[in-house]
Amino acid sequence: MKFRCERDVLADALGSAARAVSGRGASLPVLAGVRAVLVGDRLELTGSDLDLTISVELTVAGEQDGTIVIPAKLITDVVKALEPGAVTLSTDDDQLTVEAGRSEFSLRLIPADEFPQLPTPAENAVTLESSRFAAALKQVVTAASSDDSRPILTGVLLAAEGDGLRLVATDSYRLSVRDLSGTSVLEEGQSVLVPSRALQEVIRLLDSDGEVILRLGDRDVTFEVGSTQLSSRLIEGDFPNYRGLIPDSHPNLLTVSREVLLDALRRVKLMAREATPVRLIMSEGQVELVAVTQDVGQAHEAVDAQYDGTDMTVAFNPDYLFEGVDASVGDEVVLRTIDELKPALLGPVEDDGFLYLLMPVRVS
Repeated sequence: MKFRCERDVLADALGSAARAVSGRGASLPVLAGVRAVLVGDRLELTGSDLDLTISVELTVAGEQDGTIVIPAKLITDVVKALEPGAVTLSTDDDQLTVEAGRSEFSLRLIPADEFPQLPTPAENAVTLESSRFAAALKQVVTAASSDDSRPILTGVLLAAEGDGLRLVATDSYRLSVRDLSGTSVLEEGQSVLVPSRALQEVIRLLDSDGEVILRLGDRDVTFEVGSTQLSSRLIEGDFPNYRGLIPDSHPNLLTVSREVLLDALRRVKLMAREATPVRLIMSEGQVELVAVTQDVGQAHEAVDAQYDGTDMTVAFNPDYLFEGVDASVGDEVVLRTIDELKPALLGPVEDDGFLYLLMPVRVS
């Protein structure tokens, strides 16, 4: 194999593909590498850990076709460290030579025939607007669990809902739901569970004015964005019955400026250490934010707000509360509560298809 390419183009492509590279290098060394396939002037770079696969296509000045597997971290670091300009890569047996300017590196390759056979994406395709899909993913993905001992909760549920698509995620302490009306991806009654890790990578790929092609197979899902293709295995199992968690009514309504509340939370949660919750003391005309950590200190800040309901104090995990407020859109957010211990609902003043349910923290 031999080809020439601009350093920045190659570095970006390697960086994207390497994000899927496995940490299982000790058990399957080939998964610590990026596969490079050159045919004519088309180079395809692929990284995979068998659950997540990212492939990037780019145009290069090809001289000799071939297929190789290169240690992912090493080649990425080497290319990024080179001076700007053209980079030439060529192979000789099990060695890869990288040349740029007066720099030259020689890297030992991983046997290419050990790289796993990856599934072919499904033929049926649905095209979505990138900006709208990315905005919905950002509102939901953060609520998924990162605890691999409960794999079902590490996924985001994609389900057919009415005339569109519903995205749902929960870590059992909070629940995020986002409806995309008019987006028909699944058949009526159909749902799939996509790993949140894969969707976090999809967010990185999406741009503000493009499109994303979604291909849904029996056991995997593929997203195509420009010259990049991301595939992920679906999670098998039943997602929790989240509908039963959402209360029908909330007698207490707190309406507050979104930006003002976010700024206040940023300051007050500096004192919320060692899993200390932030208390919201809600009364007519204001809400007071309080965080007290024993032997460290405390923080208080009052924020103007409209409150309709019984004076009460409710406490939340500060990071979960912050992420819920941040995920809401619009100038104001509404916090709907029943009492100090029942689930609260957070979201924009006007219903835009987004709902964030948050479990309070019991405090003395």
